Amino acid sequence: MRQDHEHYQSRDAIVVAIGPDSKSDFQRYWEKNKLPFTGLPDEKHSVLKLYGQEVKLFKMGRQPAQMLIDKKGDLRFVHYGHSMSDIPGNEEIIALLDKLEAE
Repeated sequence: MRQDHEHYQSRDAIVVAIGPDSKSDFQRYWEKNKLPFTGLPDEKHSVLKLYGQEVKLFKMGRQPAQMLIDKKGDLRFVHYGHSMSDIPGNEEIIALLDKLEAE
């Protein structure tokens, strides 16, 4: 997402990464990696529960998920991954943004 952040911005999309870490751990990670998008700590899994993201204890916790929520707040795309390598590429999400813009 970092590499293509300008493509998201040019489409008026906001990237929010939500993770299971504490606020201090999340902030440290964000500052260390100089990430250009918003990070939201979700230590109590509140957001996770709202969107049905899975936690698998044998796979070290939360599984990755990508969601596209439109400006009305409607969930337009969701992908629940089974591992960190099982997530759609940026080009797929950017194509979905272009499709939504055309609607």
